Amino acid sequence: MGNEADRRATRRIQIAPSILAADLAALGQAVREAEAAGADAIHVDVMDGRFVPEISFGRQMVAALRRHTSLPMDVHLMVAEPQRHVGPFAESGASAITIHAEAFAGTVPLRGALESIRAHGIPAGVALKPVTPVDVLDDLWDAVDRVLTMAVEPGYSGQAFMPEVLPKLAALARRVRDAGRPVDLAVDGGIDEETARNCVEAGATFLVAGSSVYNTRRTVAEGMAALRAAVSRQ
Repeated sequence: MGNEADRRATRRIQIAPSILAADLAALGQAVREAEAAGADAIHVDVMDGRFVPEISFGRQMVAALRRHTSLPMDVHLMVAEPQRHVGPFAESGASAITIHAEAFAGTVPLRGALESIRAHGIPAGVALKPVTPVDVLDDLWDAVDRVLTMAVEPGYSGQAFMPEVLPKLAALARRVRDAGRPVDLAVDGGIDEETARNCVEAGATFLVAGSSVYNTRRTVAEGMAALRAAVSRQ
């Protein structure tokens, strides 16, 4: 237990602002402000109207934003048949691609899609909806670089954090330790100062933050500073 506490104290928690929560008419400015405020990556939610009800960004948006920032572009594919989109997004400037386990019928096609992402020389991630059990990854730990735990139902910005995902995060952290290789544990949905602390305590190493960074009550720099201060106390 002491060793785990030491790891939490010394590691840098990565924070990736989600541009889905930003002013969509000024996304270039939004990513520049995030970079200036010390963000570790820019999170891009891609929704197709099939896997989730809403439609958001395409690969052209990734290419356009790449001209405004040197930060990694963390692409989250909330789409049906994500394997079809891996190549186009990688070629458009994605620095990492995360796909949903629920978009596949079994681990064999999911593994194939993860290998396709890695073949483009970028990290491969798997996202899990709140109700999806962690054991869907039991045969995939050698092929996964990031696990993204959804703390809200995917598809909409601004939802409240679901605290029932915290035990799930802790279970994933145990599996990462057992796997014996580095895997980012990311959380997306309802991340603010309080929930960020709780997620890091449960084992998260990568936080996707939308409304707590991009809102009208404070600047992006203020939102990022508040999150960084919250997780630095873990």
